[in-house]
Amino acid sequence: MIRRYDIDSLRVIAFALLILYHVGMFFVPWWFHIKNSIIYEGLIYPMRFLNQWRLSLLFVISGMGTYYALQKRSGLQFAAERIKRLFIPLIFGMIFIVPPQVYFERLDKGEFHGNYFEYWPAHAFDGLYPEGNISWHHLWFILYLLIFSLLLTPVFVYLKNHPDTWIIKKIKQAGSTVSGLYLFIIPLFIWRITLAHKYPQTNGLINDWYNLINYCSLFFSGFLLISIKDVFWTSVTKNRLLFLINGILGFSLLTCLWDHTGDFSGKQYISDFVKVFNLWSWILALSGYSSAYLNKPSKVLAYANEAVYPFYILHQTIIIALGYYLKNAELSFFPKFTLMVIGTFGISWIIYEFGIRRYALIRPLFGMKPRSPVLKSS
Repeated sequence: MIRRYDIDSLRVIAFALLILYHVGMFFVPWWFHIKNSIIYEGLIYPMRFLNQWRLSLLFVISGMGTYYALQKRSGLQFAAERIKRLFIPLIFGMIFIVPPQVYFERLDKGEFHGNYFEYWPAHAFDGLYPEGNISWHHLWFILYLLIFSLLLTPVFVYLKNHPDTWIIKKIKQAGSTVSGLYLFIIPLFIWRITLAHKYPQTNGLINDWYNLINYCSLFFSGFLLISIKDVFWTSVTKNRLLFLINGILGFSLLTCLWDHTGDFSGKQYISDFVKVFNLWSWILALSGYSSAYLNKPSKVLAYANEAVYPFYILHQTIIIALGYYLKNAELSFFPKFTLMVIGTFGISWIIYEFGIRRYALIRPLFGMKPRSPVLKSS
């Protein structure tokens, strides 16, 4: 197999944007675990822009990565590997990484008084969040990815062993044209109009039906797109400017529907369609531009690609801790935002480089593969 370095690059970029987005959540009016003393309404627009496609892109990329992971493994081997790399970090994270987030939230709301070791473990596992303290918080992504991976393993194995099956042939035909690639928004539109308004996003698994079905569809879409290989990459690379224009138009229209139009018949259906058209356009555009410019190896990419999973696990705890101590600091938006971004990346890197990457016993707790042995010359 030829490694697609553009997928690695997209993965790193998507998770870096996720960290920026979560820092942004500290400053906007939307709910977050801890908030700045001053809220900045204008930040809503770039946050909205990222919010429309960032998680969808991550699930598509995860589906693409699953295709490659299965080429070297049987179905049982793949399931065992997913449990090792997803379930172990999830449990470890719920015991050690997430509790500080809840602790700082409780301090901020005056619901607990005392130092961290008076809170953990004595109170850290009392009841389920938000009433109690047990939670997976941002690690819901790992849980959902584990469920999708195990649920779809039999389907993936079948498609791997039958590359000429009818669905792959149909996807290959569709993937060669712009209109064909947009057929993927049909199920996404159906889920929006039937589930999104009845089951709002909770990330809590129970009754989170829209999230589960929508993100599972995107995960499966990523696998299918990689199954047709060069057909997909050729199409998105060739038409990347068109997809970018569609994304810009889609987000602009979506903003108008949100902010500059009153209620009218069919507005909800139009908004739902524009949302899925917009998010899919950005996924195709980013895939096209990464294929054109980022499909090349580098030492920086190799390092970042390995570091991205531990960074994801660590980042929100660091953001909330920094936010707790900076929320009332007399700083304007840009200095405070910059401090939190640099602090989050910097502290994550220090923990990763000196506390995770070098230690064989710690690496599995953060979903990392064993280190490759260093070959010594004779």
